Amino acid sequence: MKNRLTAHTKILCILGHPITHSMSPLMHNIALQDLDLDYAYIAFDVAPSNLKGAIKGLKALNVRGINVTIPYKEKVMPYLDRIDSLAEKIGAVNTIKLDDDLFLGKNTDAEGAIQAINNAGINFSGKDVLLIGSGGAAKAISYALIQNVNKLTILNKTEQNAVKLANRLKKDFKTTIWAGKLNKKILGIEIETADILINATPVGMYPYINESVVPKEILHKDLFVFDLLYNPLETRLIKDAKEIGCKTLNGLEMLVNQGALAFKWWTNKTPNKDLMKKIISENLVH
Repeated sequence: MKNRLTAHTKILCILGHPITHSMSPLMHNIALQDLDLDYAYIAFDVAPSNLKGAIKGLKALNVRGINVTIPYKEKVMPYLDRIDSLAEKIGAVNTIKLDDDLFLGKNTDAEGAIQAINNAGINFSGKDVLLIGSGGAAKAISYALIQNVNKLTILNKTEQNAVKLANRLKKDFKTTIWAGKLNKKILGIEIETADILINATPVGMYPYINESVVPKEILHKDLFVFDLLYNPLETRLIKDAKEIGCKTLNGLEMLVNQGALAFKWWTNKTPNKDLMKKIISENLVH
């Protein structure tokens, strides 16, 4: 098993701001070592003003693959050479591959989310879904689920962004879609009739583990709560939901699934997802 870097080592990375919370280096490096591949995966904290220069520099340095996380899944798109059709529709890229000196962009979040939901045995067909957030992760999850749900409600602190996502979805789907501003009053009204609640915001992520985007008192036991966050494994929202009897799912499976899809695209090898999941679980806040 390779354990040293040489001039032949291929580089993979993740871009974000902040980035210290990311478990992607852990899960990808353990998978690379397991398959004895001469790659190394590192994290770069890139300030917003440096994003364009960072992408240009990574291409010049022949970086073979890039994951993109908060807040750059949408912002990175203008700097890529080609984007696949699904990522174009979603309006967000979370994975980049260098191919013949071109940076190609795609989105593995949507498929990763579907796999996680299916593995959890959750049926979204005919359900009313309340989605909180309108960023890159929200866009991916909405495209993953929209064809099967009865109604999708999107709430966001910046109402304009929620409306923009809803209008994008309405161009491709006939599902009932409503968008509005995220505040306690509207949240309380919409959550009453929701079957499924999805948090696609960073609220509750380490180190702000005592925060929740949804007050506990407006949750109801018939909700299925899917928090896309994975650090900690049990966010404040997940803990509150469990305490009142809700079924829940955290973002770990989605993280591993989307990471495995990216890994295979970069290396043409299938990683050990159980190993990836294990290393993350061992290093998360519990």
